[in-house]
Amino acid sequence: MPRYDRAITVFSPDGHLFQVEYAIEAVRKGATAVGVRGRDVIVLGVEKKSIAKLQDPRTVRKIVQVDDHICLTFAGLTADARVLVNRARVECQSYRLDVEDAPSLEYVTRFIAKLQQKYTHEGGVRPFGVATLIVGFDSDGTPRLYQTDPSGTWSEWKANSIGRNSKLVREFLEKNYRDDATADDTVKLAVRTLLEVVESKKNIEVTIMRRGQPMQFLEDAQVEALVAQIEHEKEEAEAKAKPTRLTTTTTTSSTGGH
Repeated sequence: MPRYDRAITVFSPDGHLFQVEYAIEAVRKGATAVGVRGRDVIVLGVEKKSIAKLQDPRTVRKIVQVDDHICLTFAGLTADARVLVNRARVECQSYRLDVEDAPSLEYVTRFIAKLQQKYTHEGGVRPFGVATLIVGFDSDGTPRLYQTDPSGTWSEWKANSIGRNSKLVREFLEKNYRDDATADDTVKLAVRTLLEVVESKKNIEVTIMRRGQPMQFLEDAQVEALVAQIEHEKEEAEAKAKPTRLTTTTTTSSTGGH
């Protein structure tokens, strides 16, 4: 009797490839990653795991550079992501040698998605337990944000999340994303979104890409300052809202007395 949950190339009677679904489940258990696209800025934010006291934090990066104009983050198995990133970097260099031009974001996304899909139907391999968010600017300065998943599906987004609590995070982004947001508001939205789900405010990694500028990997002190600013603005907004609620309640009570 076929074991549908073990054989990667065999469909179950109801049309499922269980190994692919298990890989998607590995992504759901991965650290939360968020991507937000603005008019002239793109922000990637991830929840990073706490590191050991003696461990070098530079060796535990969840946001990596693929090419001069392309950045990537992932959720899922880190070792699988390393293989995908290395293959993507080699492809970018090969493209530059062959075409003498930088590859577009869509080209790199298609390459990664094609590689992921290839590992869903060949014998002797297993799917990559990784979903990716790929961001950058095309040659004409257009900001792009793409997502790929273990099945090899890819799509373009204005803002998206992968990993743990991705559905909850995506709902928060849908409520708060604005097409006309400034660059600073876009950065704050990415950090605010992560603060909704992270266990510790210190476990946040943020990278900012601006049109025509090199990537900016924020230091821990810069992230902490940004978090403090966001919390201060939140407290001010709540303080302003309290008198309004009190006035409304008083007015209602007076009306009821008459």
